[in-house]
Amino acid sequence: MAYTTINKSSSFMNTVLYTGNGSTQSITGVGFQPDMTWIKSRTGGYHHYAFDVIRGVKKWLSPSQTTTETSQDPSLNTFDADGFSLGAWDNINENAYNKVSWNWKAGTTGSGTTTGSGTGKAYSYSVNTTAGFSIVKFIGNGTAGHTIPHHLGTTPHFIIVKGIDLAEEWETYHHGIGNNISVKINNNSTGDTGAGRWNSTTPTSTVFTLGNANATNKDGTNFIAYCFAEKTGYSKFGKYTGNGNADGTFVYTGFKPSLVVYKNTTQSDEWFVKDNQRPGHNPTDLMFWSASNAEVTNLDRMNIFSNGFKATTTDKGANASGDTYIYIAFGQSIVGTNSTPTTAF
Repeated sequence: MAYTTINKSSSFMNTVLYTGNGSTQSITGVGFQPDMTWIKSRTGGYHHYAFDVIRGVKKWLSPSQTTTETSQDPSLNTFDADGFSLGAWDNINENAYNKVSWNWKAGTTGSGTTTGSGTGKAYSYSVNTTAGFSIVKFIGNGTAGHTIPHHLGTTPHFIIVKGIDLAEEWETYHHGIGNNISVKINNNSTGDTGAGRWNSTTPTSTVFTLGNANATNKDGTNFIAYCFAEKTGYSKFGKYTGNGNADGTFVYTGFKPSLVVYKNTTQSDEWFVKDNQRPGHNPTDLMFWSASNAEVTNLDRMNIFSNGFKATTTDKGANASGDTYIYIAFGQSIVGTNSTPTTAF
């Protein structure tokens, strides 16, 4: 059996940089037609903006805010064969401002009726089972035990849910910390415990289960879910324990990460994000998923290696002694199965 079914990771997830022009422009080089695009200004204090094919173009949600979906014309006007096209909206296309876009491919679409407890509700989806990624738009029913089909064909390890027309948090399920806690994307808290979000129920190969909290399952409210399953040699969603030493914890992924996002779940701190496209990634270029701050470069906090990543700081954001960190990582397999760091890049 092959080590990985992903021959080229950038065919499914890719980071693309661009500079705004304050007008219209087509962003190319993604390598596929994206089904989800997440954009952040690197040189300005703009918030994050997420677009996807299920909700439709020109409709954004902000992962760094609790705001409801906003229709913005112009904004991201089209998803194209090798990227996307923008209009003259400063938040994602201000003239001379550097931007970063993180792009994922889903693909196969469908619709149905949700299952489990309470009244079944309509849902629609786009899924790529090869890459382990699906986008699901569903309607909440307010009943604990409401189950949402994700169509991945395997158990998801990381799920993000946001109310489209509800000013609530961006809730996450991460298998590294279990089904009784939800860490929010849009702030630096350690998360909420209890059954309200995920019904204290681990996702299965067919569905994920919701509690009765408004943030994930308010009756009659539209929600969007981004679901990710691990794929050997391409994606990993795990946890690590900090050692409080500048020679920090090494996390073996089995591939060369192109995107790593990590979060302290013991103490309050941001969701830190790094990728292999923004200059200065070793040492770390500092950006948050959970805040609007502009990028800060040349801070030595986390280094990417050809088979994983490693903290290089004692800071609580990445490596406080005894603290638990969750992470998500995407990349390309180039090494075997040893669990020691190899050459950084």
